[in-house]
Formats: sequence, structure tokens, C-alpha cells
Amino acid sequence: MKKELERWESTTLKKFLEKKGERGEFVLDFGPEIERLYTPAHLKDWDYLSRLGFPGEFPFTRGVYPTMYRGRLWTMRQYAGFGTAEETNKRYKFLLEQGQTGLSVAFDLPTQVGYDSDDPMALGEVGKVGVAIDTVEDMRILFDGIPLDRISTSMTINSTAAILLSMYQIIGEEQGVSSMALRGTIQNDILKEYIARGTYIFPPQPSMRLVADTIIYCAENIPKWNPISISGYHIREAGSTAVQEVAFTIADGIEYVRWITRRGVDVDKFAPRLSFFFAAHNNFFEEIAKFRAARRIWAKVMRDRFGAKNPKSCMMRFHTQTGGSTLTAQQPLNNIIRVAIQALAAVLGGTQSLHTNSYDEALALPTRKSVEIALRTQQIIAYESGVADTIDPMGGSYYLEWLTDTIEEEVWKYIDKIDEMGGMTRAVEMGYVQKEISDSAYRIQMDIESGKRVVVGVNKFTTDEEINIEIMKVSEEMAQRQIERLRRFKASRDAMRVKDALDALRRVAEKEEDNKNNIVPFIYSAVKSGATLGEIVHALKDVFGEYRAPTVI
Repeated sequence: MKKELERWESTTLKKFLEKKGERGEFVLDFGPEIERLYTPAHLKDWDYLSRLGFPGEFPFTRGVYPTMYRGRLWTMRQYAGFGTAEETNKRYKFLLEQGQTGLSVAFDLPTQVGYDSDDPMALGEVGKVGVAIDTVEDMRILFDGIPLDRISTSMTINSTAAILLSMYQIIGEEQGVSSMALRGTIQNDILKEYIARGTYIFPPQPSMRLVADTIIYCAENIPKWNPISISGYHIREAGSTAVQEVAFTIADGIEYVRWITRRGVDVDKFAPRLSFFFAAHNNFFEEIAKFRAARRIWAKVMRDRFGAKNPKSCMMRFHTQTGGSTLTAQQPLNNIIRVAIQALAAVLGGTQSLHTNSYDEALALPTRKSVEIALRTQQIIAYESGVADTIDPMGGSYYLEWLTDTIEEEVWKYIDKIDEMGGMTRAVEMGYVQKEISDSAYRIQMDIESGKRVVVGVNKFTTDEEINIEIMKVSEEMAQRQIERLRRFKASRDAMRVKDALDALRRVAEKEEDNKNNIVPFIYSAVKSGATLGEIVHALKDVFGEYRAPTVI
């Protein structure tokens, strides 16, 4: 091996690596220059094979399962939701008929931040960016005719996650599906809301209590459910680099595990159900390497920092969504190609679940036709491309392994810095993470405006052709129907029973955080009594207050 390494470092090779007549500068977003050719000399040492390992074995660089897609393809899970539960239910049934293998619920903004559809704060936003869910009746309609014992459901919801989970649990029971059998995921990642997305309600400390309570509740009552999807997607969409996406996501994960283990819960009791969520952007090899590095880092964190003994506790299982921020309103059909490249990177990176964006999403919610093309993109990759025929076909590429090692090194630097600050909650409260992302977003935007970073159809290869595609619009009549149904629901319930349930919820929220005072069973009881999402949030606001973000300069 030593002689082989010396040969690669020979004078002949060095001459070959001299840069002559190249068309520009080649660097990655997080700094390193890209060499024109990669050889074993670029790897740290000849021990890189041990860092690779085997699929399904620590440190999971090559995938979390021994057979990967040879055993089972990733879950094809298109994110969808708009208007009322009736309209979204129709879209779900269409997608399932077209071969989608899992559901993913998009909620409207009022649902995400805890307002009922008839609240003045919800005016103009009901059903616009997702489906409006105010009550368990709405959830019942949303999944009408969809067997919850055969379909896994992902719900992109954070501040109000425990409420939506309780609604789902109740309708599962109504279908005769035991909570022990329900499969799916709630996002429930509040830290990234403070960092990048903004749909928080309560201050960080009570919000973290709610997250921890939900994870502990699921471990005991809904064991096949993923109680959190620790999300780098929104961090990346806010303008971070790939390294920052992985670093801040894993730092969030470390913080959640710390909060739960300090309550005396054994790490192996809940860690196997932790899941992650990443973006896939356009730099094909960087994205593949990012996924591989993330798995390796998380495995080391769980084993070395938290003493996890169950191999499943060290497995980073993740969902991927193609990058919404990479889609352009100009020449929107170009987005089909972008999404295909990103989806292929996610698959070669070993994702467990995938959403492919629709080409028209820079303009509006996707139409039925555009979402069908997005789903077909996944199906063509799965069944026609051959990339799922062997496990980790990219493993061993000198460039890819160098890139994986480099990303890992840079991620550890961020994690160490956040540790020095006292953990992710403190780093968020100080505004450190937010500033790092905003600085990165600014640099990227300046590169686009200067032309240094090419975006086809935006700053190069532009045309004056008018956009001529079908645009989906959510009618105001849908919102009015939702409000009228909510009013009927409120009028038909037992008001005293609702009041008693909400009072009990306030009382437990006032108590000190511990495993005996888990809030989630009281949220479940409030939903069961007929309380609305907005009423439950209001009761918790009475105790926790509301969060106002500090100004970061």
C-alpha cells in the first residue's frame, strides 16, 4: 500500500494536477477548493476502508440497512395539503392511486402557529399553504377512506405537533387501529423554528419540554411512530451551506437527546425512533457526501457521547426533500431537471424517504399534473435508472470519500463550538446560529447577483418568454366553508367538558417538568373532549406565554 501511495504522489501525477487552461475557479460553498483530479493521495490515509465499513453496520457511512434498496425501495412520500380537509383528501387518494407509498401532510399557516380558522389572525391565510385543521373532525375527514394500518403518514408540524398527533391517534382508534400499530412521523423540531423557519409559539424552554414530553409519550404509547424529524431542510432553505445544514441539525439532535436523558430516560428507549430530514440541492456529489458524513457523525455521537448500546440508536434514518429554494419562477420547466438531479443525489446518498418538488412551486401550490410529474421522477429513478440495483454504488470514489471526510471535519468544528457555548438552546438564544445562516445566505445571493454562481434562466441563458403554465389557486370559498364547519362543531359539543379538559391542561403545564407531569395525555384528553387546536394553544399560552425573537445584527 505504501508503494502504491508513493506512486500516486509521484512527479508525473503532480504535473498532471497542474492547472492549465481551466475555465474558472472551482470551490465549495463552505470554502475548500476542488482539485481537478482525486486519487488515494487525497484521502487521509489508507484506513478509509474502515471509515466506510459495511451497510447496516457502524458507522453506517454506506447506509443504515444491510440490503438498502435491494430489500426495499425508499418511501415515496409527496408533501401535499391545501384548502379544506375534503380537497386534500381527494389529492391524497389521487397520489396513492398513482403509486405513492406514504402520505405527507402540509398544514396551513394558522394551523402551524396555533390559530383556529375563525380567528382574526387567520384572515387571508386559511388553507393557502396547506390544509386547515382545527378539530378532530377535520382530521377525520382528511383521512376518510384511507386505512391508517396500511399507510404511514408524515406530518410537517412543530409548535402544535402534540395536538395534531393526538387527533391522528384518535381517528386511528376510531378506525380500529391500535396506537401500538400506527406508523408515521411528526416533525416536532422546535429548535429549527427559532433558527430558520419562524413558526414557533412559546419560548424555548417550555417548547423543549413539549418536544421531550412528546418523544417520551410516543416511546411508551405509539412505539412505531417517529416522534421527531430533526430537520436540516429548513436550515438549508434559509441559506446555509451543506456543512452548516448537517452541523446545526446534529447539534439540534444532541440537544434533544440531552433534554430527555437528563429526565432519567435511557437513551436506547427512545433513540431508535429519532428521525432526520434533509434537503437535496444541486451540487450532486456534495449532497451525496453530506448524507454519508451525517450518518457517520450521528453514529459516533450516539455511541461515544450518549453511550447508546442498541445499534438502532446509532442509525440516522432520514427523509429528504428536493430543494424548494433552488426552484425558479423563470423558465419553470427547468425545475424538472433540477428536481431529478437532487432526487438522484438523495437516493445515492441512502435516503429512507423522499419528496420530489413540483416544477411550479416557485409560483404557487402544485397542480395535479405537476405533482404527478414529480412522483414519476422518483419512480423512473427507482425502476429504470439502475441506481437501486446495488448498495452504495458511489462508495470508494476518491473524490466522494475526500468530500465526505472534509464535510465531517468541518461539521465537528461547528459542533465543538456549540458545545463551548453550552449547547444548541443557548446558541440559538444568543443568535449565533441564525447569524451564521444569514451570513451564508447573503454570500450566496451576492454570488448569484454578480454572476459568479450561475442559475440557468435567471442570470444566464435567459429569455423574454412569458410564463405560460397552469397555476393552482385556493378559493376564498374554501376558507369560508372551513370556518362554517368549525362554528357548527363548536355549537354541537359539550362546552363544560371542554372547559374542564382545558383547565386540567393548564394545571399540568404549571407543574414542574418531569415524567409524571407529561403534558401530552392532557392534550389528548382536550382533543377528545372537543377542544379546538386554537383553544388548546391558548390554554398553554396562559401558562407559557409567547416568544418574541431577538433582533440579530
